[in-house]
Parts: sequence; structure tokens; C-alpha cells
Amino acid sequence: MSRRRSSYRSLASLERDLSSCRACVEAGYALESLPVLAPLGRQRAYLFGQAPGAEEGRERRPWRGRAGRTLRRWLELDEDAFYATFYCASVTRCYPGRASSGRGDRTPTTAEQRLCAFWRERELAILRPTLVVTVGGLAARSMLGLVPLTGHVGTRLSLPDGTVAIPLPHPSGASGWLNDAANRARLDAALALVRAELGHPEPGA
Repeated sequence: MSRRRSSYRSLASLERDLSSCRACVEAGYALESLPVLAPLGRQRAYLFGQAPGAEEGRERRPWRGRAGRTLRRWLELDEDAFYATFYCASVTRCYPGRASSGRGDRTPTTAEQRLCAFWRERELAILRPTLVVTVGGLAARSMLGLVPLTGHVGTRLSLPDGTVAIPLPHPSGASGWLNDAANRARLDAALALVRAELGHPEPGA
């Protein structure tokens, strides 16, 4: 039986319960991994994606596959700096398996998203990040209520508590979004905003 407390004092205690969470399986959903966990540190920024992929599910560590390598290249952070900077979370925490079409991974159902929202709420209450970066349309919709995403990439938003939020597109190689020059300019603007919030200089500055 999955264990969920009404509140947590630390990310370490939260992750102990999250690591064995089977709430979606107990609700009847077939998943192909256990929860994927962020490396714990003193991160003050919160990176919020859609769901782990197959490689993340095997390693139980976020952003391990090709999309993660692309994201780190976008952010100009090596692996150690990336995990030291961002507490990595997602709309759902287990690899959901392949889509029935055979193309890409399955999008978590609305019910699965609701079940996993518990962990996000507790993480944000403990971490109190100064910056939230969403990655992809589902994450931006779930966290920021943004539909569609395109017009918001390259903008600096504010959550009700004043936390800065910056949406990014998903770095999936399956997406053709960046084939459009206007979208590439939006991504460049968004990444400049993230670097500014993190206190990183622009390339060549």
C-alpha cells in the first residue's frame, strides 16, 4: 500500500515514500517502472517535465535519455551542474510505457496526473523554489495552465506566490516544433531568461 503523509518536513522523507509509491498501479494503471527520483541537493530551481522515459525508468533518475542530453545542451550545463541546479520532477513519476500507436511514450491519463499531483504539491511546499522551469506542453498546462504553449515560450511568468516561471518546449527529437525559425527564436529567448534567473552570463558576454 502506498504511503502518503499529510505533510513532510524534508525532501529526504518525502522521497522515501515516493520511491515506493504504487498509487497509480493500485488504481488499475499499468506502469513500466517504479518512481523516478531526483538527486537530492540544495537546489533552488524546480524543473518540471511530463513523465520519465524508458531510460529514466530503468535508471530511476530523471533526464537520462536523449531528451535530457538535449536539454542540458540547451541550458549549457554539464550533468553535475544540471542536477545541482534543478530539482527534477514531472507530472507523473513512473515510466508510463509506449503509446498504443507505437509512436512515442504513452501520455499519462488525467486520473494518473491527479494522483501524482500530490508529490508536486508537497515538493513545492518544502523546496520553495525561486525559479520553476516547465518542459513541454503537458507540464506547462499542469503547472501554469498554459494552453497552447507556443505563444508563452520566451516569456517570464509569475506564480501566485511570486515565484518566477519560465516555460520551455520539450526537447524530444520526435517534435518538429523547432523546424520553425520563429519557434527557434522563442526558445533562444526562453533560455536567455533561464540563464538570467540562474545568474549565468550569456554566451560571449
